[in-house]
Order: sequence, then structure tokens, then C-alpha cells
Amino acid sequence: FRLALIQLHVSAVKSDNLQRACGLVREASAKGAKVVALPECFNSPYGTQYFKEYAERIPGESTQKLSEVARECSIYLIGGSIPEEDGGKLYNTCTVFGPDGAMLAKHRKVHLFDINIPGKIQFKESETLSPGNSFSMFDTPYCKVGLGICYDIRFAEMAQVYGQKGCQLLIYPGAFNLTTGPAHWELLQRGRAVDNQVYVATVSPARDEKASYVAWGHSTVVNPWGEVIAKAGAEETVICTDIDLKKLAEIRQQIPILSQKRCDLYGIEMKK
Repeated sequence: FRLALIQLHVSAVKSDNLQRACGLVREASAKGAKVVALPECFNSPYGTQYFKEYAERIPGESTQKLSEVARECSIYLIGGSIPEEDGGKLYNTCTVFGPDGAMLAKHRKVHLFDINIPGKIQFKESETLSPGNSFSMFDTPYCKVGLGICYDIRFAEMAQVYGQKGCQLLIYPGAFNLTTGPAHWELLQRGRAVDNQVYVATVSPARDEKASYVAWGHSTVVNPWGEVIAKAGAEETVICTDIDLKKLAEIRQQIPILSQKRCDLYGIEMKK
């Protein structure tokens, strides 16, 4: 099946972001994509100072638009993420919609991005956001898909649980920056893909040098052999690639690590 990643240029005007995102979803669908993914924080600038201002309830304006365009194009749409308000708390939340427009999954970012690299970048999502507390998977006629958001990709255990639960594609809307992007963006994706013999896709906003937080871009798809099979540059674009589940099955047969794990010695478990 064909997967499309939309590397969206995100502005400060929410209505413009929604309109352009839906237009690019239609473009991806016209290219034959059956699963389409948007970037992290696609409807608002990324930054702790913006989350409260742009936050919405779910369902709300942004998710309604996603539902409508998923139904119009008859695709599975991974709606990047938006700032979500619920019960007085804010979350960084990804919603997924099926070809009938119904919401199939809602993933709240589990690991909050609190880092401090002296002289380069300091960021603390926990100043405004609360963490999610659950794994998020959904079924398609093609394969089962596991969801994470940005910083979630650094936690290998999460991807391992998804692999154990039968996911063959992991999708991470994310916005790495100009420090962590060149160092770890592709490395982490290739690591998660090889460790779990799955496809891994990451979807970044396009780079905007004038933004308060400058995203790295380079939305990427990696196959279970660890090869990069599609990669964007820094600009707004739509990239498409075909996900070959036969190749995934062949790799698992050739190097059968999933059946060779020593569960008598170690294990990863999903607690809730």
C-alpha cells in the first residue's frame, strides 16, 4: 500500500494551516496514497507559549476538518498532532481517522520533551503540557499501525511493545530541531526499524528559519532492513512510498529475532 507523509509549512494562522493541510491530503490521495500522515503540531506553531492559545477540545474544529477530508478521500489519515484541552489540562495529541471519517485512535504524547543542551537548546514541554498514559494502535486492511509523537521515538520499549502487539508500521509525527535533528532523527528511526523489523515513518513540519522553534524537517520512511526508502528535504512537500509487507515477512523469516528472544531471561511488558 502507498504511504504519504505531508511535510507542512506551519504558520501562525490556524485556518490557513488547516486549509493547506487538507489540500495536501487531497494531493497525496490523488497520488494513490491509502495512508496519509501530517506532522506534529500541524495546526499551530510549536512552542510552550502557543499551546494554550491554539488548544482545542476533541472533537473540535481541526479534528472535524480531518474527519471530513479522510472521508472525502477514503483514506486512513494520521492527523499529526494538535494541542488538546481536556479537563483543564493540555496535551499534545494525535488523532487518526478512517475512510468513513470515524476516529480510530487518539494518542497523547507519552514522553514530554524536557531537554537542556547548554549553549544549543533548552525546551520544557512539561511547563504547559501533561503526558498521555496509553499506547495507541489501530487496524487497517493492510497492517496494524502503532503511534508515537516525536520524543516518544527515543524510548525503545514503546516500539517493542508495538512490535509485540503485531504492529508492522510505526508512525511518529515529530519536530526535531537543528541540534537533535542532524544527530539523531534518522538514527533513531533506523534503530527502531531494525530492532523490531517494522517500517518506521516520521513526519516533520517544514523548516521555517523565522520560527521561534526551527524544525529539522526531513520526514522519512525506513524499511525493516534499516534502509531509508523515502526522505524529504527541509521545504514543504508531500513524499510517497510503497510499504511492502511481503518484504517485511521475508526479513523476519531470514533473521528470525522475534522468535529467538530469550523470554526466560528478559522481557518488555505493557502495564496498561
